[in-house]
Amino acid sequence: MKSIKLIVSLILVVIMFSGFWDAKSKKEIRQENREARKERLQTNNETLKLLYKYAPEAREMLLRSYGYATFANFGVNLVLFSAEGGKGVAHNNKTGQNIYMNMASGGLGLGLGVKDFRAVFLFRDRKAFKTFVQSGWEANAQADAAAKAGKSGGAINAAITVAPGIRLYKLTQNGLAIQATIQGTKYWKDEDLN
Repeated sequence: MKSIKLIVSLILVVIMFSGFWDAKSKKEIRQENREARKERLQTNNETLKLLYKYAPEAREMLLRSYGYATFANFGVNLVLFSAEGGKGVAHNNKTGQNIYMNMASGGLGLGLGVKDFRAVFLFRDRKAFKTFVQSGWEANAQADAAAKAGKSGGAINAAITVAPGIRLYKLTQNGLAIQATIQGTKYWKDEDLN
């Protein structure tokens, strides 16, 4: 009898914390998703403007590419650990379709600071775009120093090839970081917004 009470109690706890009794209606959820998509597209446009400001040649490359993805990321480095999270949009230049995506990464290495940055991926062909959107893994080692406070300072790293057919621009938006990390980053589709 005790085991049945324990099992029922555990099931109730799981149901309570699973969102089963979410107070939002489907209409409210749809409205929130519309607002989230709108916000991501606005951030996408701001990121592209920033890219064109610091790397004007990127405009032509972006227009010739099969597609691109922009991400707004926020990262924290605390002595030996680093973590980043962000949201973005992958845009197919051939079809005009937007795919809403998320990203997260963690790593180990020496570092201290907070960094708010933007990333723009350019995809040479359909295969590179499709692989990124469906698989989206990136593993990298990095060492950088970037600082910006208010309107002073700023940094942009030139585009680098991160995989066959994929080039990356990293733009410092705001923040301070001194780091040398080895990170694994995962990009994935946002199931709620697509």
